[in-house]
Amino acid sequence: MDPACNISGRLRLPCFELLVSHFINPRWLLTRVWSYNSVLLSVDMNFHQSAQSILQNDYPWTKTPFIASAPMARVAKPPLAVAVSRAGGLGFIAAGYTSENLEEVLDEAAELIAEEPIPGASSAAQGLPVGVGFICWSASLASAIPALKKHRPCAVWLFAPPNDYNDLVPWVTQIREATSHHTKIWVQVSTVADALDVIKTLQPDTLVLQGSDAGGHGLASGASIVSLVPEVHDKLREKQVSTARPIPLVAAGGISDGRAVAASINLGAQGCVMGTRFLASPESQIAAGYQKEVLRASDGGLNTVRTDVYDKIRDIHGWPNRYNGRALINRSYIEAMDGLGEEENRTLYMEEMEEGGVGYGPKGRQCTYAGTGVGLIREVMSAGDIVRSVMREANQLLVKGGSKARL
Repeated sequence: MDPACNISGRLRLPCFELLVSHFINPRWLLTRVWSYNSVLLSVDMNFHQSAQSILQNDYPWTKTPFIASAPMARVAKPPLAVAVSRAGGLGFIAAGYTSENLEEVLDEAAELIAEEPIPGASSAAQGLPVGVGFICWSASLASAIPALKKHRPCAVWLFAPPNDYNDLVPWVTQIREATSHHTKIWVQVSTVADALDVIKTLQPDTLVLQGSDAGGHGLASGASIVSLVPEVHDKLREKQVSTARPIPLVAAGGISDGRAVAASINLGAQGCVMGTRFLASPESQIAAGYQKEVLRASDGGLNTVRTDVYDKIRDIHGWPNRYNGRALINRSYIEAMDGLGEEENRTLYMEEMEEGGVGYGPKGRQCTYAGTGVGLIREVMSAGDIVRSVMREANQLLVKGGSKARL
């Protein structure tokens, strides 16, 4: 008979033994609590360090803490991705909505790397030390395979299947086959249920846990990484603690500096993704007005919004119903909420597009995707300097807080 009483959600003892221990020998009880929790901590640390080692083995040029740049559509091009990888991170290139020009894009990345090889990375013949991100509801797997086979990027990031994660089975199977398993599979999720579904269905090499603070497209409804990361981490620890290869977790959404990276590591992630922060770099090659807005904006939880308005005015249709995008609020959104029709809103947007980069800001109409961490971005820095400064700050905090062992 074991009623299994709980103390702080950790110790489970028969109630009779618990009562006797508590009233007769509290030192013995504390010893049992300490011993049990020490075992749990050891299990947790082993899980975390094993997953972290996998990232370092898969991407040997990277430094700790592990930082990747997001495959932001129309922003994450070869100069940005290569600069991030060269600084000790992992840069992702956006394949775009169709992936038709992927071979040309990867050719450019290969040329940049050939001009200045990345220390610690394999030779070009063994694959590229950059990743590629796909918007899977619109991208063409068939057109992507030749480019992936030719260049073998180190990772492919799969996002937004048209229906469910079963739609990604051909992607995973064919990419692994075409690249002889050299290209690792990353899958982006935003819920605990989706994380478990992806593990069962796709067996990815890495899970990207995107929280609701992320800029650009993501689930219309979900949790921030503050609760998403530890809950997924705990579920995986329960289910995979005895497996040969734990699945690394990479946190994304609202991460703009080393403080957020350190926090994510302590929440259970083995690495982090930044997107909005890299908008304030010359390598992002975005419009000057866009970059100025990223530096101007503050209070991102108030001044950004998740909406499909910016897809509609840009005449982008097809996103699955679960998704929308987070952007800075401006007249396109405000007037849509006030009743302005979609066609008229689109016309006003297109007219402003013809005027160049002047249509950004609260009184403008241009789409300005950004996450809630936008208020923490105060200066333009090279992508390499961003990676190095964020790593430095995160490492200082992790050492100070006694969490360096997690790295």
